[in-house]
Amino acid sequence: MSISLKKWTAPNKGALFVVTGPSGTGKTTLVRHALKHTPHISFSISATTRPARDTEKDGVDYHFWDTPTFRKKVEDKEFLEWAKVYDNFYGTPKEPIMNALNKGESILLDIDPQGAAQVRARMPECVSIFILPPSIEIVEKRLRNRNTDSEEVISARMLQIREQLQHCQGFDYLLINDDLQSAQDQFQAILIATLLQRSHRNQWIERFTS
Repeated sequence: MSISLKKWTAPNKGALFVVTGPSGTGKTTLVRHALKHTPHISFSISATTRPARDTEKDGVDYHFWDTPTFRKKVEDKEFLEWAKVYDNFYGTPKEPIMNALNKGESILLDIDPQGAAQVRARMPECVSIFILPPSIEIVEKRLRNRNTDSEEVISARMLQIREQLQHCQGFDYLLINDDLQSAQDQFQAILIATLLQRSHRNQWIERFTS
């Protein structure tokens, strides 16, 4: 059962939530649930230079830009984070996020730990949430149960996951996703508690103290 927010009002300033964790921890599922059940929170749309797939729409799934446009925006420091993955660039545009925050809308950014580090460096005021698996053993079991990867691939993936888990030490919130319903409630509680902080509710201070 989702947390009831029947009389929830938008804060005067939104918050940027940076959500990360190793692959397979269910962070995307938690983000989707929060977007559906928490008012005034939306998802950050990334930009990429890769071609759009048949089912994808520009400005909905991604901002599809050509390489010169993307590189120019990098030079102009218009990204909160960006990276080159194989032959394509991916990044998080800064301007739409700042516009949303100033209007009282909050943003959820589902990103890898390296990208999260870039965002936290450029926006220290962001709220960082690291999603942890129940255990390393369970993650490895999930990979093996897929029956799609070789032993070499699984070993490489596990090494990467162990390295990513080292980043959890510097995050504001840690959440172990060992029960989906409980994890969803805990995740949403983090969002709500943050947006009830004094720094996001100046309109209430003015209302009751002026």
